[in-house]
Amino acid sequence: MKLVRPIVAIPLLVALGLGLFALQKGKAQGRRQQFYYGNGAWVPSEFYFSRLQFNSVYGGGGFRGFGGAWDQDYPKADNDCLIALRRLTRINSPSPLNVADLDSDHLFDYPWIYSINPEYWAFSDAEAKRLHDYLLKGGFLMVDHFHGTEDWERFMAGIRQVLPDAQVEDLNDTDEIYHVLYDINERFQIPGEQYVNSGRLYEKDGYVAKWRAIRNSHGRIMVAICHNMHLGDAWEHSDEAQYPEKFSGLAFRIVLNYITYSMTH
Repeated sequence: MKLVRPIVAIPLLVALGLGLFALQKGKAQGRRQQFYYGNGAWVPSEFYFSRLQFNSVYGGGGFRGFGGAWDQDYPKADNDCLIALRRLTRINSPSPLNVADLDSDHLFDYPWIYSINPEYWAFSDAEAKRLHDYLLKGGFLMVDHFHGTEDWERFMAGIRQVLPDAQVEDLNDTDEIYHVLYDINERFQIPGEQYVNSGRLYEKDGYVAKWRAIRNSHGRIMVAICHNMHLGDAWEHSDEAQYPEKFSGLAFRIVLNYITYSMTH
């Protein structure tokens, strides 16, 4: 039987978990203390919530340091999502948040990686090869928060470096990835925080949400693409009354399905 739990409790669960986040942050000497390898400690875990770190182009904040395009909404969005994962699934994930650096072999320790603002990413040949190998070895990449035609072309320029023969397809409601944990039979555009003040779902010319994917030669999804949406904002603002629960609820169900799929396929 598929697990179909109401998601309405997530804002409360996230709020309860914020105390843990505050304690972690208070103990840190800096944000890097929250990284899996940041303090040299190994935390046994079957799942690591990992954010992709990359160099940026097109005015995206420069190199890998914090304040670049890759770390927007970090660590709160990631932490809130990790809290939901721990409370709503049986996936063992006691480790703290992680940052996946393309220059490190530790990239291959992470079964699932989350990336935002991919319109800004820039890969050297070596980095593109490492991400290519990661995906072909069974890794899973979720891409979020980029909008409109120009962002899509820049995103695809990076993908062509990593997967030159990649075929991007639109996913439909019947795809297995939407039924591995929650049965998700209706998807709609998930806006960023701008919705609270403007009521506007879209950014730039990204008027229509695109749920897309790239599969390997065996049909397994290895790149899940959330275009014209901002799921990270929906996680981050799920504990705020002004941000509608219907958006954060769907955003949590989507990512929990993506994680479950990545761990079982």
